[in-house]
Amino acid sequence: MIVLSKEFILKRILPALAGIIFIGIGGLFLLDSVKGGAVGDGSVKYELVISAGDSSTKITKELASHGMIKSTGYFAYLLKSTGNTNKLKQGVYSLDNSMTARKVMDILVDGKVKMISFTIPEGYNNRQIGDVLTQKNIAKSREDFLALASNPEILKKYKIPAKTTEGYLFPETYTIPYNYPVDKIIEMMLKRFFLNLQKVDKAKNITPEELHQKVILASIVEREAKKKEERPLMAGVFIKRLKKNIALESCATVQYLFDKPKKRLFEKDLLIPSDYNTYLHKGYPPGPISNPGMPALLAAFNPEETDNLFFLLKPDGYHYFSKDHKEHAQAKKKYIDVLYE
Repeated sequence: MIVLSKEFILKRILPALAGIIFIGIGGLFLLDSVKGGAVGDGSVKYELVISAGDSSTKITKELASHGMIKSTGYFAYLLKSTGNTNKLKQGVYSLDNSMTARKVMDILVDGKVKMISFTIPEGYNNRQIGDVLTQKNIAKSREDFLALASNPEILKKYKIPAKTTEGYLFPETYTIPYNYPVDKIIEMMLKRFFLNLQKVDKAKNITPEELHQKVILASIVEREAKKKEERPLMAGVFIKRLKKNIALESCATVQYLFDKPKKRLFEKDLLIPSDYNTYLHKGYPPGPISNPGMPALLAAFNPEETDNLFFLLKPDGYHYFSKDHKEHAQAKKKYIDVLYE
């Protein structure tokens, strides 16, 4: 049995092992730089789509075929040696040829998918939201979006007593992964609505039917108002008219009948036979006419009580509120008729 001295181990064996390790590490660094280095300067870009069930082999070949990695063998080795072979997450990724193989791997493992943002202004109806998402290439078409926004299952889940989610898709800026399912976007907007509703004290313990009435009112106020501070006054006018059994006579509900709002409504427009025409029918329209923001929702729950029964838009963007028809007619002559003479 050969016994190596401590001195021999320290002077001969350990330096030799260190040398082997150093050479091995150096070799790995060399391999990493040669086989795993960047292919180019970033001028070539590619959107990689990883779908559910895609194998690492398929993904690796696709990366190589589009010039994102130098070697399929090295990338496969890199995935295996780091334990990431089965950890590539599905999604859409924005890549370019200035990325090293390790950088590409880290992006795919961390799920750093391509993101896209869209903004829904306060008062947009579902048709307009469908157009926004279609223009952003998020939805296939307005019709597809409207069909998903009227899914009976989603209405049942969120206890919306209507045939559509109109009024409940909260207007805001959203950031989502590219190719995110539209039905998930709709649910995201619904969740945002009910999350914000928690800020309204009077909305607690309210029934779905009672809430729906408030949403209808808020949706009308949203489309009528130009200034946020006037919203409670408008809500007060509409509620007072309801109590007195007077038709709401809201131009906004008539505008809802048109695909695109008109600059001005004429007498013939006010005669269109529709349940949404609040000049012809008393009470609320069948459902919301827009998706209101927080100021309009707060106004619907906290209307300002006054003696006013009318209001009309002035050229400065504010409204003139009147207590009776005579005062309203005088205001109309002063602010409206003169404007269109």
